[in-house]
Amino acid sequence: MDKYTLRRQLKVARNAVPPIQRRHAARASLRLALRHGLLLRAQRIGFYLPNGGEFDSHPLLNQAMLMQRECYLPLVPRRGRILRFGRVGRTTRMTTNRYGIAEPMDAQPLRARQLDLLLIPLVGFDCQGYRLGMGGGYYDATLAFMHHRRLWRKPRLVGVAYECQRVEMLPHDPWDMPLDAVLTERRLYRFIAND
Repeated sequence: MDKYTLRRQLKVARNAVPPIQRRHAARASLRLALRHGLLLRAQRIGFYLPNGGEFDSHPLLNQAMLMQRECYLPLVPRRGRILRFGRVGRTTRMTTNRYGIAEPMDAQPLRARQLDLLLIPLVGFDCQGYRLGMGGGYYDATLAFMHHRRLWRKPRLVGVAYECQRVEMLPHDPWDMPLDAVLTERRLYRFIAND
């Protein structure tokens, strides 16, 4: 099955998750993240704000702030596809980007390579750690530098998704960057081959 068809089917499944189940899933994923120490070994963590049915990352973001981690959100560029990341806190002034997603105002942007951990939204993921995104290519462009690293990989890449977004195998291209792990409401999938 091609990416376009899979993306359409998986978005339907993701959007069908009822609101109460979304809230339970967000809390369950936080408990799993804490049990596995996901936020412990990272000081600078990139998050995302959910849009269009994406898994709610707010509990993870709030917990990281409580743990006094430096928390960052993607800044969509005016031109090109490479995301930068702006620091966010309880009193950060926000603005809306062209996709209607809030992002920090007046932030001194960081590059992805300056983050320790990056939590990434997705439409689907497979057992090898490949991710199917929305199709805009922002994360592919942002993480392209990681293809040139052999021994040291930073940031650690963790997808966040509902269990219903898991498939056996996704078609992938040479530029697709596999994830180190995926956090769902049921478990933390680790992909050893990518570590």
